[in-house]
Amino acid sequence: MAARTAGRRHRRIPLNRARVLETAIGLADRGGLESLSMRKLGQELGVEAMALYHHFEDKEDLVDAMVDIVFGEVELPSAGPDWTSAMRRRAISLRDALGHHRWAIGLMESRRHPGPAGLRHHDAVIGSLRTAGFDMVMAAHAYSLLDSYIYGFALTKTNLPFETSEEVAEVAQTMLAPFVPAEYPNLVEFIAGHAMQPGYDYEDEFEYGLDVVLDGLARARNID
Repeated sequence: MAARTAGRRHRRIPLNRARVLETAIGLADRGGLESLSMRKLGQELGVEAMALYHHFEDKEDLVDAMVDIVFGEVELPSAGPDWTSAMRRRAISLRDALGHHRWAIGLMESRRHPGPAGLRHHDAVIGSLRTAGFDMVMAAHAYSLLDSYIYGFALTKTNLPFETSEEVAEVAQTMLAPFVPAEYPNLVEFIAGHAMQPGYDYEDEFEYGLDVVLDGLARARNID
């Protein structure tokens, strides 16, 4: 009886699509997409890699679904007159999702087989802009400009060699060590007088730039 009970306690958790996705995203979050293979994913789940093909055709099919999960984490913009607030919240939400899933930055707009969350996301953004009075051409301009800024900022943030003002000092010393600092006075002033100050966080630049983009779009819409 005791042996039978122990066996039930250690019974393998059934493999399903949701569990595979959760584990795959966890692997990618920790080690990047290059760390994800069907073999490693199978090992993480305690199954043979072939078992995964009951749920996904191949790795590309798996990545399509992973990207769709990320889209599902992003706040959809509402349709209404206050489009700038809706787009601002959506931009910050997308920036945050990409911060959690850095592997996804270059994949969000590259999928040939997008999922329902991705399609719903794009439809909501276009719908929000159209409801606010953007014609289709201007909506396309706005969408492209916003996403170029959001994805570009996320990529830059991911690749920065520092996170805190203390790390800025270390990087700056290493970067400038082979050179004469006096030859680059503006850069030295920027690093010492701004980036190395207590509380500096490059992330704070995002909302400033976002507001500039939204203000510009508002003016362009009124002109058109």
